[in-house]
Amino acid sequence: MPLAWIQTYDPLGSAWLSPLVAGLPILLLLGLLVLEVSAPVAAMVGLGSALAVAIGVYQMPTPMALASAAYGACFGLLPIGWIVFSAVFLYHLTVRTGQFEIVKRSVAAISPDRRVQVLLIAFSFGTFLEGAAGFGTPVAISAALLIGLGFRPLYAAGLALIANTSPVAFGALGTPIVTLAKVSGLDEMALSQMAGRQLPWFSLIIPAWLVATMSGWKGLVGCWPAILVCGGSFAVIQFVTSNFHGPALVDVLGGVGSVVALAVFLRFWQPKETWRFPDETAQNPPPTIPSGAHASGNSGSVTAPSGPGDAGEGRHPADRPLTAREIVYAWIPWIFLSVIVFLWGWPSVKTGLNGGPPTQPNLLAGKTRFILDVPYLHEQVYRSGRVASKPQDSDPADQPEKALFELNWLSTTGTGIFLAAVLSAIWLRVAPRVFFVQCVETLYRVRWALLTIACMLALAFVTKYCGSDATLGLAFTRSGWLYPFFAPMLGWLGVALTGSDTSANALFGSLQRITAEQLGLNPILIVASNSTGGVMGKMIDAQSIVVAAVATAQPGHEGQILRFVFWHSLVLASMMGLLTLLQAYVFPWMIPSV
Repeated sequence: MPLAWIQTYDPLGSAWLSPLVAGLPILLLLGLLVLEVSAPVAAMVGLGSALAVAIGVYQMPTPMALASAAYGACFGLLPIGWIVFSAVFLYHLTVRTGQFEIVKRSVAAISPDRRVQVLLIAFSFGTFLEGAAGFGTPVAISAALLIGLGFRPLYAAGLALIANTSPVAFGALGTPIVTLAKVSGLDEMALSQMAGRQLPWFSLIIPAWLVATMSGWKGLVGCWPAILVCGGSFAVIQFVTSNFHGPALVDVLGGVGSVVALAVFLRFWQPKETWRFPDETAQNPPPTIPSGAHASGNSGSVTAPSGPGDAGEGRHPADRPLTAREIVYAWIPWIFLSVIVFLWGWPSVKTGLNGGPPTQPNLLAGKTRFILDVPYLHEQVYRSGRVASKPQDSDPADQPEKALFELNWLSTTGTGIFLAAVLSAIWLRVAPRVFFVQCVETLYRVRWALLTIACMLALAFVTKYCGSDATLGLAFTRSGWLYPFFAPMLGWLGVALTGSDTSANALFGSLQRITAEQLGLNPILIVASNSTGGVMGKMIDAQSIVVAAVATAQPGHEGQILRFVFWHSLVLASMMGLLTLLQAYVFPWMIPSV
């Protein structure tokens, strides 16, 4: 059995050189992406440099470093890679049967305006998906829907990433806040309330930000009522649910409420001028709007199945108005997706799929969930100093870091999405041979993306277990009275490194509390800001970038997507830092009392 290993956070004995070397793998990864080096190559170079830093600088035993890389790669494939594959497969299945053309026309019937469509799909529906599942699901689904609706690939990817921000802290049925409470030892409801007094402001800003990114200031002014209804309805539900109920259903209720409020509002109001991308009208005319809608557009030439029946039969011209039966039939796969994703995220359902509680196992016990100790890593790594579980400056943590790979093949979100695809194939009467061919084609399409995700998660796990992530985090704590500004930036860094707000909270939650108490700041505010600031890093983490590239069929363009969203991420994170700074010193009454 390998010997225990205690992390050190200043391996070079320098307050600036150690963080610089710790950040080298991330800088290499992002730099290569920006230089248009292919994502798989960039990810492998980043992983190689992370292993070199871990072994050569941090003196991490080689078997431990390799085990952490393998652990991260496996986590990258399940659940993350499985979600990406299943989401892309479902989308292409609906495209292959022709039913997505009807989905496109039905969305255009609500409004042909691209600004309204991005609000409805990327923000409102994406928020629901984030609340029900998280782990890249909203980016994969929203980006695929936008590309199918006719959005330019770069905008489909970038807008889906920007939209997936303010809901993230309450994603996957409140898991990030629950994790933050456990790690920091603070009250879960108080952290939920604090997050609910920060993020609603950004829930109002993000929809406007999306529209301005697409269409500029003039486009924003022309669509402000829809923006207000979309963001305002979600912000109100987000505030009320997080402050009076808890973190679990914030995004699910807010997403559904936002979709309904915006859809109803658009029956009575439409933008005076229909906005489309500058080169769209001439080259890609939008689908015809059925009679009776509140807007009009040019006729398209796409045909689609007329309704229930074998895929590809009974096609009709796109200028014939759709019937309610045809619309419902085409939307059933996405209804399957929404219902199953929500059920798969519900704690009692997930527990049942995993074999039931230990005291009352069901028929699935021991068949659908396997927990494996990672060799050479599980309970062999100890954190020390201020990032340990004890506040002493030199003692290691009481408990070693766990490294357990959970193979829960049935309860993982990707399986739920794949089940939605199977039910959709049955509903759409897809022949088994066609289903299998599309499955193989999708796997071939995402093969390099899966490798990239595995390498990027391997990099993230190496930085976590060698301690270089804590080196970067501790650098932020030297900011003194300005720390309330940098606390959200630490969360932003954590999500950019790990790809997950939950992981960033597990990583830095305890450190945030210890630093707050040492500086005389309110720990509820500072710890919560780790999660609320972290959401702004979600759009630039390498995992999300690759997911967006796959969903929009842009392999090799990850660097372009990163450049598109990077400054949005940094500016929004800075705005969260300013809000936290104001709440610490100017508006302390906004902080909940425990």
